[in-house]
Amino acid sequence: MEIMQEALTAHIYAIYLFIIIMIFNLYSVITVTNFIKLAKRLKFMTPLYHLTNAIIMYSGAIIAAYAHSFSLKVIIMIPASIFLLVIEIKRYKKMRVIKAEDNRLQEEFRTYAKKIYMIEAFVLIFVFLLVKVL
Repeated sequence: MEIMQEALTAHIYAIYLFIIIMIFNLYSVITVTNFIKLAKRLKFMTPLYHLTNAIIMYSGAIIAAYAHSFSLKVIIMIPASIFLLVIEIKRYKKMRVIKAEDNRLQEEFRTYAKKIYMIEAFVLIFVFLLVKVL
């Protein structure tokens, strides 16, 4: 029973860290005016983002397996985690090809990144509300 509690604790703290990383990234996109500085910051944060998402998925799998529960809640959480993984990869790939002198693409990326982080926040809130209701 202790492993279940530890997995649940890791799951919850990883979700909190995930939200903090997401808010920090959104804050960076909004406030950092120098694109090169922004790109470096987001490039540093991307592995942390994916690591926390992986911890969330892994600890969630442990909890579901231990409880022998493959409920609708779990079915909702799996595609949500995969969606967050994919959408962040797309954001990183779009950022990676932008040159320092291409101001138009930099502004388009800022708008795109803001939308991505808002979508990610919406997905987390949506999953949280669905899990509480179900």
